Amino acid sequence: MGEWIELQADDGHRFDCYFVNSDTKRGGIVVIQEIFGVNAHIRSVAEGFAAQGYSVAAPALFDRIERKVMLDYTAEAVTKGRKLRLELGWEKPILDLKAAVTMLAQHGKVATIGYCWGGSLAWLSASKLDIACAVGYYGGQIVQLLDKKPTRPIMLHFGEKDELIPMSDVDKIRNACPDAEIYIYGAGHGFNCDQRADYDAECSKLALQRTLDFLAKHLR
Repeated sequence: MGEWIELQADDGHRFDCYFVNSDTKRGGIVVIQEIFGVNAHIRSVAEGFAAQGYSVAAPALFDRIERKVMLDYTAEAVTKGRKLRLELGWEKPILDLKAAVTMLAQHGKVATIGYCWGGSLAWLSASKLDIACAVGYYGGQIVQLLDKKPTRPIMLHFGEKDELIPMSDVDKIRNACPDAEIYIYGAGHGFNCDQRADYDAECSKLALQRTLDFLAKHLR
């Protein structure tokens, strides 16, 4: 359904991006990867939003360090993904996300939607990029980025059983950004991913519907 294209960031870095076009012109979505790269799950997420009428880009953010990173959900993969994330930092991924946003602008207003590490990047994008809105799923590093307050509407999804993100962190986020739409689900970390142990079909369905309603409001 999608295709791999190449984009270029402002600093000249060229990277792969999984792109799924839609002819309905409802707007654009940048899907921001987890620490597992633009793997089969992230590509399926992109295709799902495209089926809703959005043109979608999922940039391969790890290309700056290692190209074609597509990891599974083993302990070894988590270790590698976290290492790559730490090595990459925050500023360079924003450059790549900006390139994806710019490319999608021809399709209308653009949103960012991120998962795990990508959820934290979605938060950051809402303060740094020219987007209409942002959605973050279980972004574990958001609490470290509270000084980067969003200037765009943002929706955040968290699982109350998430062993990586305590509810005290969510409270800090809510206090720092009272305008954020924050939802809590009876699930663990990664509840949206059907390839992970914490997958929860009902919570995933509800979070998706809320996300689609949010997109319909801000990308119209």
